[in-house]
Amino acid sequence: MRIALLGAGNLATNLGKALKNKGVEVVQVYSRTKESASALADILSCPYVTAIDAICCDADLYIVALKDSALAEMAVQIVNRNEGALFVHTAGSMPMDTLPCEHRGVFYPMQTFSKTKEVDFSEIPIFIEAQYEKDLLVLKQLANTLSRSVYELNSENRKYLHLSAVFCCNFANHCFAIGERILKEHGGVPFEVMLPLIDETARKLHSLSPQEGQTGPAVRWDENVIGKQLSLLDDEPVMQEIYKLMSKSIHSNFT
Repeated sequence: MRIALLGAGNLATNLGKALKNKGVEVVQVYSRTKESASALADILSCPYVTAIDAICCDADLYIVALKDSALAEMAVQIVNRNEGALFVHTAGSMPMDTLPCEHRGVFYPMQTFSKTKEVDFSEIPIFIEAQYEKDLLVLKQLANTLSRSVYELNSENRKYLHLSAVFCCNFANHCFAIGERILKEHGGVPFEVMLPLIDETARKLHSLSPQEGQTGPAVRWDENVIGKQLSLLDDEPVMQEIYKLMSKSIHSNFT
């Protein structure tokens, strides 16, 4: 199968490496910027292009790994390059119908990616969807080549999957950033002291549900502790409001 990889960002870079490691051929990389396109093409030992009208017309599968706004803007131009081929996008929050072609689908590896951080794709759940059963079989075969966890999920339910991922990853990481700032501003304590706590919190999720593993003053609604900590945030109204809302939400799960 000849695969064209459209995009050269964090996800595309990691996906391209995973495909190459499994012996799957990427025949071309497209990106609007020469720097990112050439960097990924060098890794994958394939040519690159920076213009849509230069995207190859003879690939079997086009994996569109662009940011959501670019995907919506460029979808029509991209699929016109090869009307008979299968086009899939990798966006968790975008419907399959964003791609205006007959053979379309979704290939969504649910993970946070960075170009400089290697990941083990075999541990990453991949969610797939396709317009036709034969196309779904193609995506399932490719996904099974890369990962041990492959799921079929339609666009409507994938919106909620992505919402869950925002809470579990993006919002949780922002809480880490808030914690780092508090430590830095009050004693200059390095954030590394929190890593054992964060690691153990994550490890517990392998044997306990998130609710079973929940601890802290909000669970038992310790108003003494909660009140004192809220007063520490009197000069930070946004953080104070986050603390209030999070505490109420946690406690509501135990009442």
